[in-house]
Amino acid sequence: MKKSILAGIIACLESFSAVAADSYTVDPRHTFPGFEINHLGFSIQRGRFDHTSGKVALDSKTGTGKVDVVIDAASISTGLPELEKHLRSDEFFDVARYPKITFSSGKLSFNNEQLVAVDGNLTLHGITRPVHLTVDHFHCGMNLIAMKNTCGANAVTTIKRTDFGVSKYAPALADEVKIIIQIEALKD
Repeated sequence: MKKSILAGIIACLESFSAVAADSYTVDPRHTFPGFEINHLGFSIQRGRFDHTSGKVALDSKTGTGKVDVVIDAASISTGLPELEKHLRSDEFFDVARYPKITFSSGKLSFNNEQLVAVDGNLTLHGITRPVHLTVDHFHCGMNLIAMKNTCGANAVTTIKRTDFGVSKYAPALADEVKIIIQIEALKD
């Protein structure tokens, strides 16, 4: 009887570990959410955010996971200090009132253990809206520099900035903003 109870406990533990998601910490040195916006019809302007943190949980075998990312809105980088100051102002990101941009998701979509999409909520400028990220690159493996298991991805979406209360110069300065996120996360 004791053997069957012990066997049952072991089987439960094994099944639990088989479905437990792996936990990862976002690598801020290799994670830079960026954006592209049409500038008055003349060009596509680009920028990125230099300070990002977060956690990722992945279980590709069961097709489940969770993503929680925090972006420091003041870390915006465009190559032009005066533009960055303007973008931090209350006319755009209003970083004094809204210092963080967050993304949270509990819905990851896999195709044969390959992450292909992430659906979640983006909070920007104090407004939360659902967004769908298409993942066009995903790879997990041993990072030979950090000597840690690492997962990386490239995700893309397009949002309307006016949906988030950022409407200065719209529509001359495009309403649609393409968001490109390259992310790497190290296994805990």
